[in-house]
Amino acid sequence: MRKQVEQIKAATVLFAGDSGDGSQTIGTQMTETSAIVGNDVATLPDYPAEIKAPAGSLAGVSGFQLHFSSETIHTPGDTCDVLVAMNPAALKVNLHKLKDNGILIVNADNFARKNLRLAGYEENPLEDNTLAKYQVFQVELTRLTRKVLEETDLSFSEQDRCKNFFALGMILWLYNRPMDYTIRWIKTKFGTKSPRYIEPNILALRAGNNYCDMTEQFITSYEVKSAKFAPGKYRNIEGNMSTVLGLVAAAHKSGLQLIYGSYPITPASDILHGLANYRNFGIITMQMEDEIAAVGVAIGAAYSGALGVTGSSGPGLALKSEAINLAMIAELPIVVCNIQRAGPSTGMPTKTEQADLLQMFYGRNGESPVPIVSACRPTDCFNTVYEACRIAVTYRTPVIFLSELYIALGAEPWLIPNVDDLPNIEPNFQSNTNGFEPYQRDNETFARPWALPGTPGLEHRIGGLEKSDITGNVSYDAENHEKMVNIRSEKVQRIANEIPPTEIYGEQEGDLLMLGWGGTFGVIRTVVENRLQEGRSIAHVHLRHLNPLPNDLEEILKRFKTVLIPELNSGHLRQLIRSKYLIDAIGVNKIQGQPFYVYELESKINTYI
Repeated sequence: MRKQVEQIKAATVLFAGDSGDGSQTIGTQMTETSAIVGNDVATLPDYPAEIKAPAGSLAGVSGFQLHFSSETIHTPGDTCDVLVAMNPAALKVNLHKLKDNGILIVNADNFARKNLRLAGYEENPLEDNTLAKYQVFQVELTRLTRKVLEETDLSFSEQDRCKNFFALGMILWLYNRPMDYTIRWIKTKFGTKSPRYIEPNILALRAGNNYCDMTEQFITSYEVKSAKFAPGKYRNIEGNMSTVLGLVAAAHKSGLQLIYGSYPITPASDILHGLANYRNFGIITMQMEDEIAAVGVAIGAAYSGALGVTGSSGPGLALKSEAINLAMIAELPIVVCNIQRAGPSTGMPTKTEQADLLQMFYGRNGESPVPIVSACRPTDCFNTVYEACRIAVTYRTPVIFLSELYIALGAEPWLIPNVDDLPNIEPNFQSNTNGFEPYQRDNETFARPWALPGTPGLEHRIGGLEKSDITGNVSYDAENHEKMVNIRSEKVQRIANEIPPTEIYGEQEGDLLMLGWGGTFGVIRTVVENRLQEGRSIAHVHLRHLNPLPNDLEEILKRFKTVLIPELNSGHLRQLIRSKYLIDAIGVNKIQGQPFYVYELESKINTYI
């Protein structure tokens, strides 16, 4: 029977199973393949917090959601067109994400009584009409994979680890995707360390593809044509890798050696791992014994004339706060990367949140102003962390770069920039010894000189005690302290003079302005696009610079009747906007470890437009 191919604009697929079932692996391969064929893609990996949860338990479910489209997209999708559930727990955790009449592929071999009980099912959902509103395909993934691999030298447990590629082969067939890229990846992945796994995984991949082609279960496949991108060279990139490349580019552009000190923590560890691969660019990475030592490395690097960077998540930033204060009062250029996750304390380390903003503003003793910039999507991490490095070097100050788990682990196509087009970063080390004063400031930036230690004639005091204006001598004078506090505050505020005019997407004035920061960009932009198509009076402003805020922001906010601020916290930016501009901004808040869905925001704005 000749099978039908249906043209569609976009699709969302969710792979889910135990943390050892390989959902992240096949999700990543489906993403890479979709990017290669020219789709716009957005992803949402969802890891379990348990290091090794019991097999088949709800706590051990790992998921990977992929949205791919022939048009520009901004989110990994709300509901899914396809759910691949490797066991009952994966089904129970994720079934609510599958749209009505969506395709549900389940590994029927795992729906035994024990696994049903672990997932909290009293009856088998494959048999009790629970799934009546979905297109259910029961596939014996385990048995079929073993059958395909019975002539290999793999044990049953090793064969079972290949069933994820059987499932991937099915999805590649379902969306008319080539297998070539995945086959090349398998050969590269296992080529040196585990070559005996190459052939079995390829066999399983092809078997899943053939299964859909040969059986009568699947009569329709789908095709999502290429999206139209601006001319240039693209690659698929995750947020943390985008951050890595932004730091490498900043080091190259400034001519400074980058020294990165870090202590492993989810979800920031990938930055340490990624930078370690760039030793040939002069990058030095140091895994320290704790968070305080890690930020100390960055401060020492900046003092010696390098680009000092450290990275962590919210709990680590709490430990780094005293040392960040030291860099602030010593006026040394360091970049602090905070990849936010759900807190407080250890919280939910594999879930996303935006609840560190007030900590970044106020989580240090005394008057301690620090510039803060925030990335809005995976590709934006490159430009935003680059901007953080530029500000740090130009203004001689620590700068906080904010990302979050949703951005850090998400992926999308990235137009690779020309390094020559990136803004210049000029260290401008002090070289003139005539009349040198360590706190004689630049007239525009208020930055003090960056004088390298050991340079004859440039000796000066440095440290955490208050310094006398101009001379840098330790001072306990009351009026001098107030003057220095105001100078350091003014230095940060002067950064706003370099912030480009704020982009307003949509109406330039009117009923509703949706103001956002960080990873809420995609969902806000999608909601605003949808409402603009309906002729509504609505606009979107998204902030990269959070401290200082843009000079033109107040005037923009006052053009709209209502300002709505969606945040994955209890209302941090809303508090700042209300206190600074005396505008009665309204918050839309979610604190569930998950990003906003489009339908959630759309339901909130109907009363305002």
